[in-house]
Amino acid sequence: MKLVLMMMPMLYAIAICRARSDDRSTRIEAEYYVAADAEHYGVPVALVRAIVQLESNWRAYSVSPKGAVGRMLLPPVTAHRLGVSDPCNPAQNVSGAGGVRYLAWLMNRLHDDLRLAAAACCAGEDRINKRGLSCRNSVVVAYVSRVRTAYLGETEIEPGRCKAPERRDVR
Repeated sequence: MKLVLMMMPMLYAIAICRARSDDRSTRIEAEYYVAADAEHYGVPVALVRAIVQLESNWRAYSVSPKGAVGRMLLPPVTAHRLGVSDPCNPAQNVSGAGGVRYLAWLMNRLHDDLRLAAAACCAGEDRINKRGLSCRNSVVVAYVSRVRTAYLGETEIEPGRCKAPERRDVR
């Protein structure tokens, strides 16, 4: 019964998103929410832009095969936990109620390590909390690599010129 109750909001969100797929929110509105909320929560704007680009290509009504919805492809359980009632609405999906706030929470929990935050967006926070950088799932590794490339592109840094430090001080 609990599973059915958890699935209902997801199915409802998918139905709404598919029904509204012709009603396109402007990218300018989404860009506004990305910039304003990234600054508000202390998340690099380039990181949020990179994740939105990879997750949905800026489409407001994206739905993943696993049921994640919106520009930042919030999973239904995460959207419910964050209080997002309309995951296709950029004000909720991207902004303070949704994706950027979740990303800020992940970064805080993972000691501001952008690689781990991106990995947690892909694989889930529990898996990354347990394994950290030792997560060798090829899908997660490829996702983090694509986020890194997009992030460096957003910041106009050449990917070959930016090297990760040998050791990270996590005090």
